Amino acid sequence: MTDIEAAYAECERITKTEARNFYYGIRLLTSRRRAALCAVYALARRVDDIGDGDLPIEQKADQLDGVRKSLAELDSTTDPVLVAVADAAKHYPIPLGAFDELLDGVWMDIEGREYRTFDDLAGYCRCVAGSIGRLCLGVFGSKPHPEAAQYADALGIALQQTNILRDIREDLMNGRIYLPQEDLDAFEVKLELDEQGRLKDTGGGLTALIRHSAARAREWYADGLRLAPLLEWRSKASCLAMAGIYRQLLERINDQPSLVFDRRLSLSGREKLGVAARALSGRLS
Repeated sequence: MTDIEAAYAECERITKTEARNFYYGIRLLTSRRRAALCAVYALARRVDDIGDGDLPIEQKADQLDGVRKSLAELDSTTDPVLVAVADAAKHYPIPLGAFDELLDGVWMDIEGREYRTFDDLAGYCRCVAGSIGRLCLGVFGSKPHPEAAQYADALGIALQQTNILRDIREDLMNGRIYLPQEDLDAFEVKLELDEQGRLKDTGGGLTALIRHSAARAREWYADGLRLAPLLEWRSKASCLAMAGIYRQLLERINDQPSLVFDRRLSLSGREKLGVAARALSGRLS
């Protein structure tokens, strides 16, 4: 096995282990595109893990700076993940600058950024998730279209809004609140846990806020999914599978918001396989 083959194999191992939702879509790609997207995911995962780790803030800052510097020195790296990313970027128009946006977004998490308005939150989502959408587009390839990158960006933002609704309780336990303060105020919600560790929903305000947020996320999905017709069929299937899993999760949350009050909601493996199978036939649901 060559060094590059070993590098890609390591990235695929990381992706299979860590990408519980995305790999259902990634596996639908051709082998070369799958390897390239696994490389992108493995580096993105490394950045996320720095943000979510237990190190002091100064060490996290140093590690993020290290990743940023390594992206400028890809030609001389021996790190397997970076070797794979460098090779993938030689074969596909991957916008490596999007990793800088991801790093900026993870720093927002580390410093505990608060979001007053939805526009503030959308800026964060664009960094941590829109960037991933644009990186994926570089691997997917698309028909020439002036708004293809914008669609990919919107789809990433839609997925991140779903994550935020799914993880309200977990994020609160970690000292993070992503729901915009203007929305919390409008629905008279103060995020708190009861004695059993469940999210409080006094007066039903949180339920109403979650459904309001889900409706807004739906609009971002509608915008982002305009990307799908621009992709060749395997890339389209991959995109639809990734989006379909998260959109189905969003609808489940919308139908019964209380499901996220005491757990981290997810689809079963069978449900995810069903979404992937429908995506192969060009259907989202």
